[in-house]
Amino acid sequence: MKAVSYTSTGDSDVLVLGEREEPHPGDGEVRVRIHVSGVNPTDWKARQGGGPSDLPRAQVPNQDGAGVVDEVGAGVASVRPGDRVWVWDAAYQRPDGTAQELVVLPEAQVVPLPDDVSFDVGASLGIPALTAHRALTAYEGAAGELAPGTLDGRTVLVAGGAGAVGHAAIQLAVWAGATVIATVSSHEKAELARAAGAHHVVNYREPDTAEAIGALAPRGVDIVVEVNASANAELDTKVAARGATIAVYADAPGSTEVTMPIRPAMQKNLRWQFLLTYTVTPEAKAAAVRAVAAAAAAGALPVGAEHGLPLTRFPLAQTADAHDAVKDGAVGKVLIDVG
Repeated sequence: MKAVSYTSTGDSDVLVLGEREEPHPGDGEVRVRIHVSGVNPTDWKARQGGGPSDLPRAQVPNQDGAGVVDEVGAGVASVRPGDRVWVWDAAYQRPDGTAQELVVLPEAQVVPLPDDVSFDVGASLGIPALTAHRALTAYEGAAGELAPGTLDGRTVLVAGGAGAVGHAAIQLAVWAGATVIATVSSHEKAELARAAGAHHVVNYREPDTAEAIGALAPRGVDIVVEVNASANAELDTKVAARGATIAVYADAPGSTEVTMPIRPAMQKNLRWQFLLTYTVTPEAKAAAVRAVAAAAAAGALPVGAEHGLPLTRFPLAQTADAHDAVKDGAVGKVLIDVG
């Protein structure tokens, strides 16, 4: 079978297309024939590492993907050969990501995908949607699993509403009943955030961002889904409601620390929740998978430019170019056609 792998960390030229032996599932495992692999920033960052370093064995990149069940091991009950599925965290602490024709995963990491939900959607879930779900359920007293109505009466601010996580956060929050405000950096990205379903969009490059958000949410926002806390800590504190949660899921390039206004945050009893989808509790991850699967089945997580998430495609042989596109800030979602 064809697979892209690397044996040392470094720039994208360490990625090599080659042939590998077909894997077979053991007990409780599922083999999936990948049709589409999704690329996330975490994929190129893991591949790049801290500098050139030999790996103990070849690593296939990419955490997310979608395809068709090919074989199942003993004891597998949730899927069977021929089922359409999406997968998550394929390459986390494992050598086998989704940039290959066949991947074997534990049953829990293989999720049914309805016939009317495309492989493009399936490959775009994983890291972005599971991260967004945790951000939206991190506030005090939150329902641990999103569903229609669970965010009724809440106002959500999504920073970077045109990014993959921001896009998923908008869609999931709207599906769960929230009023959503998104911040963006351009008119073009504002249109993408609106297409995703944001009720209000604010260009943060224009003056008086806090005033604009405050006019839209006089009581303050209840949840902030934050992509750049280093730049936005003061803004988030200003626009937050009492008891709000600011959920931080990323750090900006070159920024490893955040300074926050302590006294104003104390006065509002704010909660700062830092999160990484790989290391959330098993219970939180399982709830996120269930909720994201339900939202996708309900048609709440579409992708494509008309839905606010433009797609950029590469063949498997150009996986290096796909990684570079994400590193260079491609707007929307980068996908690799594997099958």
